[in-house]
Amino acid sequence: MLRLYDFWESGNCYKVRLLLSQLGEPFERVPVDILQGQTRTESYLKRNPNHRVPLLEWPDGRTLAESNAILFCIADGTPFLPADPWSRAQVLQWMFFEQYSHEPYIAVVRFWHFTEQVEQNINTLPGKMYGGYGALGVMEQHLATRTFFVRDTYSIADIALYAYTHVADEGGFELDRFPAIQCWLSSVSEQANHVAITDPVGVEISLAL
Repeated sequence: MLRLYDFWESGNCYKVRLLLSQLGEPFERVPVDILQGQTRTESYLKRNPNHRVPLLEWPDGRTLAESNAILFCIADGTPFLPADPWSRAQVLQWMFFEQYSHEPYIAVVRFWHFTEQVEQNINTLPGKMYGGYGALGVMEQHLATRTFFVRDTYSIADIALYAYTHVADEGGFELDRFPAIQCWLSSVSEQANHVAITDPVGVEISLAL
């Protein structure tokens, strides 16, 4: 059985939980408290020297880090990742966009709110908000004429962007300013076997970290 090292509140971890659930793939979930330094222990660093979650582990001991790389791997050969090269490249385009133009702003500001670090980052906050709204603007323009990001078919591009977009309001972003995004969020949430970021999925196990 696959084993996911996971921090519940992380959108990056949620991406993997969501796809595994929609694939009907059973998995074990190992809670990792990043706020308590559990990704920096000697045993965890042996699994991922970059001290990040999520981390997916196969029964044979192989491990894969980076949320979007994990999505790409486990979606291969399924309807969540197109087979033709051009569509696959478009999926990757939006997944790179999520990591470089979206997550560094929207996810970071949400994390500051979650950990009560807004005040200590108050000088940086306007720039982060500007970058986040810029990313949302790009998404809004793209979604104005389509239901999903690539080929108008639900894919891991949607999963990657949905994870932090649907909770962007927790970082103070006003999603009601983006009607196309709102429609897209509803379409994603209506997909078969959808699970919420707070849903208890996977078989939770405890490991010494």
